Amino acid sequence: MKYAATAITVVFICWLFQMDRHEQRRASWVVWIPVIWFGIICSRPVSVWLQPNRDTNYVERFTEGSPVDATVYGLLILVGLLVLNRRAARMKQFLQLNLPLLLFFLYCAVSLSWSDAPMVGFKRWIKAVGDLVMVLLVLTDVDPEHAINRMYARVGFVLLPMSVLFIVAYPALGTMYDATEHVTMYTGVTTFKNELGVLCMACGLGALWSLIGAYKDRAMMNRGRHMIAQGITFLLALGLVIRADSMTSFSSFLLAGAVMVLASLPWMERRAPVLVGVFVTAVAAAGFSLFLSSGAGILESLGRNSTLTGRTTIWKAVLAQKINPLTGAGFESFWMGDRMEAVWSMSQRGIQQAHDGYLELYLNLGWMGLALIGVLIVTGFYAGLALYRRDAQAGRLRIALMTAELVYVFTEAGFRMMSPDWLAFLLAITVMPLAAAPDANAVRLFELGRRRREVRVLQ
Repeated sequence: MKYAATAITVVFICWLFQMDRHEQRRASWVVWIPVIWFGIICSRPVSVWLQPNRDTNYVERFTEGSPVDATVYGLLILVGLLVLNRRAARMKQFLQLNLPLLLFFLYCAVSLSWSDAPMVGFKRWIKAVGDLVMVLLVLTDVDPEHAINRMYARVGFVLLPMSVLFIVAYPALGTMYDATEHVTMYTGVTTFKNELGVLCMACGLGALWSLIGAYKDRAMMNRGRHMIAQGITFLLALGLVIRADSMTSFSSFLLAGAVMVLASLPWMERRAPVLVGVFVTAVAAAGFSLFLSSGAGILESLGRNSTLTGRTTIWKAVLAQKINPLTGAGFESFWMGDRMEAVWSMSQRGIQQAHDGYLELYLNLGWMGLALIGVLIVTGFYAGLALYRRDAQAGRLRIALMTAELVYVFTEAGFRMMSPDWLAFLLAITVMPLAAAPDANAVRLFELGRRRREVRVLQ
């Protein structure tokens, strides 16, 4: 039974890749670098894939890390930096347009000077820079829109069917038992149900975006095949996020998906300012249902109580810890040592996040960090709206991804390095040059290990 299910899944994955193969547009091999990175952060670290039953204590998990993982991440970052160095002209444009983003990462690095464990924080900062490198690899591609499409499609085509396989045929890998609630949790290729939820949210939105793009592009070759592949991927993501019972990801998925669909309507494309109201309404509605007492009925309809499944207890516990309110504990440094033990004693053992993105940022980077992320949200949304005005297909993805992240961080620690939602947020807020390439008809693409060659962009 297991072998048959595995064989069927492999064939199904190959079929999805074949159905979504593009004859008109070919992605550079460089796209595989962010695909591998995105695939790892959407599923499990390489060390866990190699040793799924390996058990580590909490201190090792939060501070030491794995040499195998460090090697893999380091190699991906190194190759990515070498490629970006070959794209120096475009990189200069991106850096000039994204000074607030660079300032945020610089502040994160400076905050390590007051961290309790600066070396541990520095390792995490390097990984955070890796997220930015992967985003820049995609956005500086000769065809950035297609590169984004390929990144989401390749990861979704593999990880979503594999999650179904793990849950159905390999429950020891795809499920876990919650001894506290006495229920079975579905994790798929991830290590926790909420991680499966955010995988589905990210890949599901990517599939919906590609589906809408194929539907609106009447000139696309084999348009029906692409719509079938992306439609199946979207339905897989929707079914799995419901199965995972991850209500934060589910709500973010639905609201961001609704924003994306509305942004695809012809009358909306001619009235971009209306999209601002749609965006604000979606985010405000999520906050209303979570934090106002009159929203308790909505929570109950989602199967959650007014404590947000124990999150309010965690919030009280972390706010009781002493940190510098202006600067925080230092980049990714709050969950260490005595503070972590104190929070565990006041809430639940084993947690490693505040279950609120803004609160998590405050704990690590203080009010300064919150101010910087606020600047990124404002400038990123303005840039996304400007992109939507000149390229609705590219712009609607940015607006939807930002919607998903701002809803997600209400009850989960978004804005954290090496997570699918953070990578999506970076994609959404990174400002792109007006031109996709220096020359709209032909560009020189410099690739590692290959000669310089002319690549013509099909219109």
